[in-house]
Amino acid sequence: MRKPEIARRLARQTGVSPAEAADRLDGVVHGILSRLRQGGEAELPGLGKLRVGPEGKFRFQREEAAVEK
Repeated sequence: MRKPEIARRLARQTGVSPAEAADRLDGVVHGILSRLRQGGEAELPGLGKLRVGPEGKFRFQREEAAVEK
């Protein structure tokens, strides 16, 4: 899915304009990249975590699903 598609879906679900949704999406992506560039990690709830690996490449660690007993 590309950014325009995500922005349109976000706009429909939140009731904001597509331009506002695109701006919000840009802000989220900028925040994630900023944390990663500073050596931190970015948690994506329900999905996992992004980190910068030893070679400077992004690494994704998938979140393990909780097992119900």
